[in-house]
Parts: sequence; C-alpha cells; structure tokens
Amino acid sequence: MGISGKYYSTGCSVSSGLLPICFCFSFIICFSNSIDIISHTQYIKDPESIVSAGSQFRLGFFSPTNSTDRYVGIWYNNIPEFTVVWVANRQEPLNDSSGTVMIDSNGNLVVLNGRKKVIWSTNVSNTAKSSIAQLSNSGNLILKNGNNNETVWESFLHPSDTFLPTMRLGTALKTGEKQLLTSWEDDSLPLIGRYSASIVPLDIPQIFIWNGSSPHWRSGPWNNRIFIGVPDMHSVYLDGFNLEANPKEGSAYLTFSYVSKPDFMRFVLNSQGKLVEYRWNKRKNDWFVHWSVPNTECDVYGKCGPFGSCNAADSPICSCLKGFTPKSTEEWSMGNWSSGCERRTQLQCQRNSSNGEKEKADGFLALKMMKVPDFADWSAADHEKQCKEQCLNNCSCIAYAFDDNIGCMSWSRNLIDLQKFSNGGVDLYIRLAHSELGAGRNDPKAITTTVVLVVVVVIGTTIMAVFIYFLLRWMATQRGNLLIMILKDIFWSGKKKKKRVLLGEASKELSDIDMLEDRIKQGKSIDLPFFYLEELAIATNNFDAANKLGVGGFGSVYKGKLWGGQEIAVKKLSKSSGQGLEEFKNEVVLISKLQHRNLVRLLGCCTHGEEKMLIYEYMANKSLDALLFDPAKRTLLDWKKRFHIIEGVGRGLLYLHRDSRLKIIHRDLKASNILLDKEMNPKISDFGMARIFGGSQDEENTKRVVGTYGYMSPEYAMEGRFSEKSDVFSYGVLLLEIVSGRRNSSFYLHPDPSNLLGHAWKLWNEEKIWELIDPILGERSSQVEILRCIHVGLLCVQEFAKDRPTMSNIVSMLSCEISTLPAPKQPGFIERQISSDGDSSQNNRSVCSLNSISITMTEGR
Repeated sequence: MGISGKYYSTGCSVSSGLLPICFCFSFIICFSNSIDIISHTQYIKDPESIVSAGSQFRLGFFSPTNSTDRYVGIWYNNIPEFTVVWVANRQEPLNDSSGTVMIDSNGNLVVLNGRKKVIWSTNVSNTAKSSIAQLSNSGNLILKNGNNNETVWESFLHPSDTFLPTMRLGTALKTGEKQLLTSWEDDSLPLIGRYSASIVPLDIPQIFIWNGSSPHWRSGPWNNRIFIGVPDMHSVYLDGFNLEANPKEGSAYLTFSYVSKPDFMRFVLNSQGKLVEYRWNKRKNDWFVHWSVPNTECDVYGKCGPFGSCNAADSPICSCLKGFTPKSTEEWSMGNWSSGCERRTQLQCQRNSSNGEKEKADGFLALKMMKVPDFADWSAADHEKQCKEQCLNNCSCIAYAFDDNIGCMSWSRNLIDLQKFSNGGVDLYIRLAHSELGAGRNDPKAITTTVVLVVVVVIGTTIMAVFIYFLLRWMATQRGNLLIMILKDIFWSGKKKKKRVLLGEASKELSDIDMLEDRIKQGKSIDLPFFYLEELAIATNNFDAANKLGVGGFGSVYKGKLWGGQEIAVKKLSKSSGQGLEEFKNEVVLISKLQHRNLVRLLGCCTHGEEKMLIYEYMANKSLDALLFDPAKRTLLDWKKRFHIIEGVGRGLLYLHRDSRLKIIHRDLKASNILLDKEMNPKISDFGMARIFGGSQDEENTKRVVGTYGYMSPEYAMEGRFSEKSDVFSYGVLLLEIVSGRRNSSFYLHPDPSNLLGHAWKLWNEEKIWELIDPILGERSSQVEILRCIHVGLLCVQEFAKDRPTMSNIVSMLSCEISTLPAPKQPGFIERQISSDGDSSQNNRSVCSLNSISITMTEGR
C-alpha cells in the first residue's frame, strides 16, 4: 500500500557489537550481522526500528497520512516513497508514541501501549522465553524458538493487503488454515476493509476476490501455467508464479518469486477491491501499475446473471446465450441483468416425446475465447472429443470445455460469470436442443447477414484473383519460371494443398510428414506450421552461401525472409548429419510445446524426401560462442551483458526443469547453443538431444551418449546417467567460460589436467581466483559479483551430481537471495592431485563475506 505521509526516522537500541561487519560491493548490499532481531532483552520503542540483514525492509512504528495513530508495520527501507507491506496492530492502533515491541515472558512477540497493555500478539503456544523475532530480507517477520531455532510464527502466513515474492496465499479446507489478503478500510486507514482475496482449492483452483462474503472477481481455473480467465496472463508469468494443490487435503497455495528480477514488485488488494501489481520505476523513483483486476464491468463476478454472457466491447454489455431468453425482459431493458436468462427449449434428454416420435438429439454450440463459468466439475480426458462424449452421455451436463493442461471441465448447474474475451480464454461448448442449433435460418436479420457475407466473399475473391494475376506477371520478371511453377501448384492444382498444415491435422496426401505420425500419435496435435521446400528456397535465395549464418555437425543454418517480411533462420540438416530422424522428430514435438523468453522459438518445419529443416526466429547476434571467443568481438560483451546472459540461461533451464508442463533435460547446453537477439537476450536452442521426464522421475540411463565433450557431466559421459544435475554441470562450464572468456577445451579423459575446470580449481585453492576473470572486464564495482559467479560455477561442476545445486538454488545464489555459499568440492574430469595441497572445506567463501580473498583489479595488458 503506497503511503506518502508522516513517518519517523528510526534509531536502534543495540550494543556496538552488533554493528554490520561485511558488505557486498555490488548491486546488492548484504550485511552479515545487521540489527534485524528482537529478543527478550533487546526490544524497540517508538520511534526505533530494526532493519533486515540486506537492508531491504524495515520494521518499526509509523502513522498513516492525516492521522496521529501509531501502527507497527514493515516497509521498504531503501526506496524514497514510504510503502507499507504489513501491519501488526491493524484493529487496535496506538494513540500516542509510547508503544513498545518486545518478546514477552511466554515467548510471544507483542506490541504494548504506554500502560504495558498487550494490544497485539503473535499468540502462539509452542514458544519459549528464549524466542527471537527476526526480520528477513524478503520482508518476512519470523518468530523462532531460541532453543532449537524452529519457526513458530511468521508474518507471511498472516498477510495484510500485500502479496510479496516467496509469500504464500492459500487455503487448506481440512485444517481450516487460510492465508488471505485483506484490504485496508481506505487508502490511509489500515483497519481491515471489506475486500479479501485468496485461492479456492476446489477440483481446479482459482483466485477469488470477495466483497464481504460475496464473490467480487474470479480468475478462472489454473492450468499449471496460467489462470485461463485472465486474458493478459501469458506463459512469461511462469518466471514467477507457482501453484501447489493437494485435492485430497483440500489445499492449494500460490507463490511467486523474483526469477525475472524486477527490482521491486508487489501485489496489493486495495480498498476499492482491485488486485493491483505495482513495479518500481527507478528512473522516476515511483511505483507504476503494471496490471490490475477487475478493470471493466464485465470483470465483476456474475454481472449478467445465470446463462448471461458479458462482453465489454458490446452495448449493452450483457446478452443471453443462444437458446436462452431474459428471465425478466423489463429488468433487462432497464440495465439490471442480475436475474439472468432461462432456456427457451427444453433439452431432448430431459423430456419424453408425447406423440411417440423420436426427437432429434441435443447438440453443442461452440463459443470461442470465453471465460468459463464458475463451479466446474473435473474429469480425466485425453482430448476434446472424449470430453464431449462424457458430457453427451450425462444428461445433467449442460456445457463442457477442454484444456490440454487441465483436462475436461463440465457444468451441471447454472452457468454463471461468463465473459467473452477479445483474446485469450478457451472454447466453451453449451448444450442446446437440436431445434435451437438451427434457429435463426429464417430470421430476417440472419438472412441479411448471410447476404452481406456472400457479397463480401464474392468481391474479396474477385480482388484476390486480380491481385494474383498481376503478382504472377511481376514474379515472372523477377524470379523466373521456378516461382511461377510453385504458385501454379499452390493456387491451381487439384491436390488441394494448404500452404501451412497443422501437424496434428495434416492430410494423408502430405506424405512428406508421414514420418512424424508415430511421434504425434503418442501425444496431442501440434500447432506447428509446415513449410514447403520451395517457400524456403525463395526465402533464402536458393540457400545462397551469402545467406549462410553458420555450419555445424548437424548441417548449415541460413538467414531468410518470408513474403511478409519476417526474418527467419533455417536449420538445414545434412544428410550425413549425426542429428538424424529421431532428433529431428524430438525437436519438432518437444519445442513446439515450450514457451519462454529464454528459449528460442520454433516457427515450423519442412521435410521433402531426405531433406529435413527446422525454421526458427532469427537471432540478430547469432550464437554466444561467435562473440565470446572472438578476440575482436568479445569486447562487445561487458560484464553487465555477460551477467544478463548468465541469468537468462539460468531462467531458461529453471523453466525446463521445474516450471514447464513437461520436465525437460536439455543434454547439450553449450555456448554455440545459446543464441542472442538484437538486445543481447539469450535463448537456449537445439533440443534435438533433449529428453522428457515424468513428474516423479529424477534420473534416466541411456546406452547412446550424445552431446559435446567438455560440457558433459562425468556420470553421463562415463555411465550414461543423465538428470537435471547433468544440465547443471553444463551450465557451470558455460558460466566459467563466460566469466573467463576462454573455451573449456578438454575432452573426455584428456591427459592434460589443466582444462578450464582444472585451471579454475587450482586458482581457487591458491586463492588467486581473480586471475580467471577475462582481462577485458575492467569494472571494479562488479568484481564481487563476478567472483560470486565463479563460486556458483564451481558448485555446478562438482564431480558428484548429489553435490551440485538445483537450478532453483542457482538462480537464488546469483541474485544474492542465498547470501552464504557452501565451499565447492573438486570438479569432474580433473586430477585429484590439484587439491592435495589444501583442504577445500576451509574455503567456505561467500561474496557477502570474502574472508580471505582480497579484491584486486584485473587490468588488460
């Protein structure tokens, strides 16, 4: 809740022994012993405060705008705008400046007024007198048992109006536990307001905002990637959001984290019932609204009543579904739509024919891009057809919808809170009597519409024919007879080919993609365009050498431009390539299901005889190795760009391992498979070797070891065992290459121990690790961050998989969310003698406490 108002400076009543003792000379400042605790002997009195170890948050006393009442709260410490994120004594403010926050004799954290009366308490029973309360750098106030350091209470489980990264919102029906956001009474009064928000853990979890006890807004079902009733929510939200649901326990919890790394970000339920996402604008030193709901009248729950559909682009906004009519015509004419609509014609399965004639069966009407109704029932189904059959065979089922990531949703009660979107949503199928499905054919309005459509089609066809005629004449002079032959084949042949064919729906006439059928039958249809060879030949000027972007063991990559002007990269697999049919099929089927800003986007594929091609988005800066290992071009990669690449690749791997619908092990991560767009954003490419893991699968064995020596983990190269930790090893090698600007030129069992990993390990043990840093990286202010990256890289390349961190931990380490790093153990593929001179366990270094490392500036020679 942003508050620009009165607050007091704070002073800390602590001994000098608790002064900060170490600093991070990087973008993030870390304190190892900050004044961040309240204990039985150490308390704060108004206007004193405590600050989290990383100086991110402060806890103390404040007064809202235009008020003299005093509250105990938590707010951002290092931004100029005073912004409260949590309040303790919301319902009982202090009326003077005599308040105290302390640990009482029972071990609870309490707020006392001037008469020593408890006005707020953590109120837990399993505490001890030695309890301490600590403010973490995430903004969480944690009460710990001093005897065993066990957490007995935390503010993140008792939120106010603000949802912060790593906080949890949710409900457990079995225990009655709830984490709700509750609005302030108004923008300057922290009293609990009338709006609340949380997760409802039904068969398919949803977010609800309530106005008192009545629903105010609904997100629609969670499909393991997004809430499908939020049209502007895309897969990029996977960078942060995660929902854990346990239907048996009746629980569901939503969290989000700083994987995408905005400096400050929070969600606030304001006093008007809006859930608002705020982000901090560094340049303007102010918060800006990035997203909010509800935004229109149609977002309000049940605006158009049962069987009514809302469309904010229409006037009036409410209308009855086809086959339904307003319950109260008078109320609808006055703009009061809450009474909703009722069915015009009873369903065939719900009545008996009085004259003995067999009535025609009910059918379904498809409504596109809809927010599905509330109260969905879930059932397992592999495809939409199966979902339809289940609904058709159940007379009480009046609508259904299918989503790949959810399964089959069906409805047997009134359809409420329907909304038509201009983008997003899913297809909803409503059950109607057969006569209603054909209704409107004799309607004068429908006839007029049909006539208009026919006229438009005729005129459009005539214009298109004239355009094609003149286009052919122009192309004949520009491109020659080859293009004429192609266009004739497309527009006039009787084969009825489509220029683009969705692989899952391809005609049997397209024999070029028959070889993918076995793969496709194992999954669902793949919405991936199919390109013709002639189309790609035109785009690349017959694969002219001047358009060649690069060449590898798989074949060559060419730059091309489609007719619409879109630039593409065509990866043409050589007939002698080691990347054969299996890898080609694997990449087509797998990457078409993945969407992330740090994964390269596959636009389509092409097969023609023995030719196999993949079409990608064009990346202006080519691959990372083309810049990193080129003496002339590497100067383009300053440390800021390199760290951006390190983080981006880390986020991409985290998505593959944890956040994507499929758990993916890449198996061939290396510098040449990291592509860079024009803004130097990194994108992981080449999924030909990737493998899909089941939900509970952690490891797999293969007899066919594929990949690139020097990037392969020991257990994979020697035993064929691969897992997430195999990718972590490759990421560690890549990270050390980026920092040092040198290739890891070692090979499996190479006799020379001084490869990049061995060299880094030797320097680490000799406490000369800064010598590994690329000499062109002369940014003195970034040296601590660079050293931290080397430390993380060494943790990634440890010999044994169990010792390596997960990608989730790695991302947290790089962002300094995990401030103290463990000592790395010996990397794989180096001789053990390197570490014989010293015990590596003594080198437990953290970038935030560089115990024995002095910072030396590396200058170019």
